[in-house]
Amino acid sequence: MKSIYQAFGESVKKRRKELGVSQEDLAFQIKRDVRSVIAIETGDRNPTLKTIYSLCKALKISSSKLLSF
Repeated sequence: MKSIYQAFGESVKKRRKELGVSQEDLAFQIKRDVRSVIAIETGDRNPTLKTIYSLCKALKISSSKLLSF
């Protein structure tokens, strides 16, 4: 069974790919290191509320949609 972090990471990755944004570009937009984006997408990192907010803005998606997994 997937953890909530893995499910969230998959949601982020799916949306990022839908928009055609690279991990590097997303990292720049949310002012984080690319390793942070990779860790979020793989479920290895627990993002803060501030990071989730930044991801939603960068990925042009509501938090409810990004968190609907």
